[in-house]
Amino acid sequence: MRAFCNGALALGLLLGAGAAHSQPIDPKVKARIDRILKRTPLIDGHNDLPWELRETHGSRVEGLESGGAARDKPLMTDIARLRAGRVGGQFWSVYITGTITGDAALRAVIEQIDTTRRIIEAYPDDLELASTADDVVRIHRSGKIASMLGMEGGRGIAGSMPALRQFYNLGVRYMTLTHNQTTEWADSATDEPKHDGISPFGAQVVAEMNRLGMLIDLSHVSPDAMKDALAMSRAPVIFSHSNAFTRNPHPRNVPDDVLRLLPANGGVVMVNFYPVFLSAQVREWAVRRSMEETRLKAYYPFSAKAVEDGLKRWEAANPRPPVPVSAVADHIEHIARVAGHDHVGIGGDLDGIPYSAVGLESVAGYPLLFAELIRRGWSDSNVAKLAGGNILRAMRRAEAVAASMKDQPPSAAALEPTN
Repeated sequence: MRAFCNGALALGLLLGAGAAHSQPIDPKVKARIDRILKRTPLIDGHNDLPWELRETHGSRVEGLESGGAARDKPLMTDIARLRAGRVGGQFWSVYITGTITGDAALRAVIEQIDTTRRIIEAYPDDLELASTADDVVRIHRSGKIASMLGMEGGRGIAGSMPALRQFYNLGVRYMTLTHNQTTEWADSATDEPKHDGISPFGAQVVAEMNRLGMLIDLSHVSPDAMKDALAMSRAPVIFSHSNAFTRNPHPRNVPDDVLRLLPANGGVVMVNFYPVFLSAQVREWAVRRSMEETRLKAYYPFSAKAVEDGLKRWEAANPRPPVPVSAVADHIEHIARVAGHDHVGIGGDLDGIPYSAVGLESVAGYPLLFAELIRRGWSDSNVAKLAGGNILRAMRRAEAVAASMKDQPPSAAALEPTN
């Protein structure tokens, strides 16, 4: 995600650390969850561990067996907690900030792919690279966690179709069309629009992704870009880490008129755990905190410590409202009501957010969410769809579309380099 964090990850983790306690699940419910997740892999659509390792741990992949929480700058992800959370498949985010452009973007993406591949290779008893839906099922049955790459931010291809194709060859299986910034060919949800959605070159990117079998990820894009992509794509789209706009009118969330288009496309919205996207109250708190930070920086331009200390005092006087697991379930149920149970999944955004819903502060927390949905009367079938069945179906359909387009030549479309 990396949205609206502005380098505050360590502070946010400190604020939320006390909430990361275990919550008991009724043994009968736990046994039911275990049965479901043995048959259907739990596949999370978005985890930012590779970038967090880059930012705070020198891209060091050693020591992730069970040491994520014990590091000097705690992580939300490690192997032991992936196992505790019953994760069966993970899209690891190959993220770069949208402020990086041109050849520098290409280099940064390659470095992120390298980090992600090194994570997978460092833990061969637990992780295995997956390229297809069938790979995911096979790896899950073998007792390992199927690992895929999701490229966050269309600026990463630097306007180059050959780069897009080579990223696919390196294992990338979805690309988020934008990040927080509008690109040269697609509008972001959190920036000034320039294209009324997706430009003609962007339409060719969508078509080339269909030809390759790379999923089109519409998290971060504007509603007009969402609608354009849904009209253009022959394969299901995904939202790898997004929530329901009706539940919280944040620009990063998906409006109902877009949700109603998903059944015809076959797409999936994978729900995010970030409280700013989940709760209007937390969004307002975050806005007020940002305003206070701006005020402090104006008063103390010469002292980062004074700003930090001032923010700590403000947060002590204005505690962040807690967001329970039930809020995540509310977003999931809204999407299921509007789009259908076939069109919702999970994309926690862990290690890409500064704090999370209570109980979901790490990859160990997923069973709490399933327990909440079971408490609300969800059937085993619908829990399995949410966990991984829907994203597996979308992957298989994208693979089938690519097979039907195998005789089409690679796209020769190009943008002028930006630097």
